[in-house]
Amino acid sequence: MVSHADIRALVQDAREDLTRLRHQLHQNPESAFEEVNTAALIRAELTRLGIAFEAGFAGGTGTVAHIPGAAQHGANTNAKAIALRADIDALTMPDESTTAWRSHIASRAHACGHDGHTVIALGAARVLQQIAKKFPLPNPVTFLFQPAEETGMGAERMIQDGALDGSRIGPAVKRVYGLHAWPSLEVGCVASRPGPMLASAHAFEVTINGRGGHAAWPHLAGDPIMAAAAIVQALQTIVSREIDPLDAAVVTITAIHGGDAFNVIPPTVSMRGTTRALKNSVRDHVNARVVKICESVAASLGVSAAVHFLPGTPATNNCPETFARFERVAKAALGNEKVQPLHNPVMGGEDFSHYGEVAPACFFALGQKRPNEDFPPLHHPTFDFNDDSIAPGVEMFCHLALDNA
Repeated sequence: MVSHADIRALVQDAREDLTRLRHQLHQNPESAFEEVNTAALIRAELTRLGIAFEAGFAGGTGTVAHIPGAAQHGANTNAKAIALRADIDALTMPDESTTAWRSHIASRAHACGHDGHTVIALGAARVLQQIAKKFPLPNPVTFLFQPAEETGMGAERMIQDGALDGSRIGPAVKRVYGLHAWPSLEVGCVASRPGPMLASAHAFEVTINGRGGHAAWPHLAGDPIMAAAAIVQALQTIVSREIDPLDAAVVTITAIHGGDAFNVIPPTVSMRGTTRALKNSVRDHVNARVVKICESVAASLGVSAAVHFLPGTPATNNCPETFARFERVAKAALGNEKVQPLHNPVMGGEDFSHYGEVAPACFFALGQKRPNEDFPPLHHPTFDFNDDSIAPGVEMFCHLALDNA
């Protein structure tokens, strides 16, 4: 079978092409469910590599590719696949980097590293296809090129369209792996943890309806701004007074809009925010209390509030057995010193979590910064995926796909 050195050599041979593809993606970012050109580039590369794929997932821009394994050619035609996931969408924000490959599209930027994730999956597909031409792969391998991670809606739609169940291409999936650029981790290193790694993420909108009036006669109006201020304060008591201090939860108001004159009380104020939690029970309690507090506080001040939760994502929980596989494979592939512990979960969200509710899954961090470097954080306008992390990402995906222990 193929050795670690063989895989590393194949990855090194692909580095220049993968870097070029990454820069091309970075220059042409597309936001959720609009990744038409991104999907076309992915499909063109898969076609060039001779890898079978199905298009049209998740509203059209999702793609699922597949390389058969040895068992599919033998008696065990029911062998399940290893899935490798890459998110392909960009953020709706400006790119303020100074690189030659900065975004050409106004108010669109790959400031979360999805361009890097995409080329890593393409690189793994390239290397595994080269290996498959010489040796039957021990596992069938499925590649998930998923749109709309930033909205939290892409993964669920991929699953609904048959990306994991084998109904459209390849067999059903037995394990799923995903990775993410991690600015606080040194390049060449990976990190993960068993159990909860990332929080659930739910966005909500609040509309407060009062009665407009003159600022000089507030007693004749129903002031939604006063209610908004009281609601913001009251919402903070959910975490501070209703959640066990040993459980993690966040309630944050991120936007308030209302009024446009210094002497007019507006009739309406709108607010937006997010909730985060690591446990489903905590998530459900927090979200229910957001609704109750908004409605009750508004009513106590003579106005009304309507709360609308947008579709959200559950917490990302790494299957302990799948995490153990990741850790063993990573130490063998990269070296013990390159596999760092992730001691605590973080409260960011990831719709990779939906895959973990269907099949055993492990999500892991991929280092970005150089020693003693202050690397821009995710979603920062100057963030640019570190090209030096492409090779270790591809190696990890290849070894995880080939692991059959």
